[in-house]
Amino acid sequence: MPTDEYDPEMGRKFIFVTGGVMSGLGKGITAASTGRLLKNAGFDVTAVKIDPYLNVDAGTMNPYEHGEVYVLKDGAEVDLDLGNYERFLGIDMTADHNITTGKTYQHVIQKERDGDYLGKTVQIIPHVTEDIKRRIREAAEGTDVCIVEVGGTVGDIESMPFLESLRQFASEEEDGDVLFTHVTLVPYSKNGEQKTKPTQHSVKELRSIGLQPDILVGRADDKLEPATKSKIAQFCDVPDAAVFSNPDVPDIYHVPLMVEEEGLDEYVMERLGIADEALPKAERDNRWRELVTADRTGSVDIALVGKYALEDAYMSIHEALKHAGIECGVDVNILWVDSDEMLDKHEERLKDADGVVVPGGFGSRGTGGKIEAIRYARENDVPFLGLCLGFQMAVVEQARNVLGHEDAHSAELDPETPYPVIDLLPEQYEVDEMGGTMRLGAHDTDIDAGTLAEAVYGDTSCTERHRHRYEVNPELIDELESEGLRFSGRAENRMEILELTDHPFFFGTQFHPEFRSRPDRASPPFLGFLRAVLGELDARELGNEEVTA
Repeated sequence: MPTDEYDPEMGRKFIFVTGGVMSGLGKGITAASTGRLLKNAGFDVTAVKIDPYLNVDAGTMNPYEHGEVYVLKDGAEVDLDLGNYERFLGIDMTADHNITTGKTYQHVIQKERDGDYLGKTVQIIPHVTEDIKRRIREAAEGTDVCIVEVGGTVGDIESMPFLESLRQFASEEEDGDVLFTHVTLVPYSKNGEQKTKPTQHSVKELRSIGLQPDILVGRADDKLEPATKSKIAQFCDVPDAAVFSNPDVPDIYHVPLMVEEEGLDEYVMERLGIADEALPKAERDNRWRELVTADRTGSVDIALVGKYALEDAYMSIHEALKHAGIECGVDVNILWVDSDEMLDKHEERLKDADGVVVPGGFGSRGTGGKIEAIRYARENDVPFLGLCLGFQMAVVEQARNVLGHEDAHSAELDPETPYPVIDLLPEQYEVDEMGGTMRLGAHDTDIDAGTLAEAVYGDTSCTERHRHRYEVNPELIDELESEGLRFSGRAENRMEILELTDHPFFFGTQFHPEFRSRPDRASPPFLGFLRAVLGELDARELGNEEVTA
């Protein structure tokens, strides 16, 4: 039995999701879709993402390495899959829902240094594996079902301590309380035949370390053929009914509908022994299906001006625009504009865009293109939304092109700038570590009455998630606001929201509103932005009741 105080009589259920053949198959979406269907059936569901890398968290990773860094309400910097869990499950997660090798080893080594293991040789088994199991159980407290996704691919050396922990975990729990789902690739031969051999080898690898999958999910372009399912079942020692398809779909939000059609949720509930506790089908929450299948009455083109030519680097922004489109009843087409090359190659794409979004980021590369994109949106009355670095570059653009300070910049990007409109606050001077030392997580912002910000949020305050270190220089606020720019949202001496008074929609946030956006609860700045694109909101007409959110 485990060494912590966990009581198996509490009856929580656990679903462990592993992946084989190759990474990037969509384990997270499969896991999130399973959780969404269980929530629809009336169960309280949470999730845990295991990341086998040695980083303590995702905060210092380059987006090209791992996609965007997603920020939770408590300030944890985590893998982007946790963003999918929050969006699919409609929950707010914490650092406890992300387990990394670095976090686990750091904790175990610190306990050794503190003398907690005096007289013992500290080893992977039992000390590291016990810590992993403890973390999973603590994250699951207070819920009916906990879905645990193991990052990476079965066979990776980095994943071995976690898979061993799951093997032990299953033997410690009551029969029927643990379910293993394995997601694999089902490729096609040249003649179009679905091939099962990669799945067979992946399951063989899994079984060699003591884990037998209960459910197999095959990723392919199309649904698995009945013959393919039967062959997988026969060679992998599962019933035919335990093999499911996860084919390509137009949008990830359709995956729960797809796997529901094949009966994945019913099979999971039956195997976990909770089918009798589920809501009858006629009484289950159907809002997800209604949201993602609702008719669209048109489309808009939005230019996303960034420097990372990787969609995953801006995943939450893509999703937040999509959520606003769901609420407005339109499709949102995102036009990628490389800020490194914008001046030479992409200016025409800005002219074709109905709105411009400048996202966050770090480093000086591409900032010149972002500033010019902001200038274009300002001068041509194109709806503009700037996020974090996009907000800061809007301040720089104002200082340079409106106030005439040609050398104005952020001290983060140009330490020698004579006019640092973005700078560190005095209390930040002594910070010398990189990881976890920024302004992170949920913070409150006070909003001025009668502003576009109040119209967007429908309130005089908001709570949003942050991830930045440098701030608008408080010593320069009066001059920055002298020519139409207004900081309409503040948190003491920190500028949080900016807008222009003579523009239809020019809006910037120091925080990241995209992290709190949900399919059934579009982020207010994104919704306001899209309404302005559609001509339903014009900040120059704030006296009219129609413009309020």
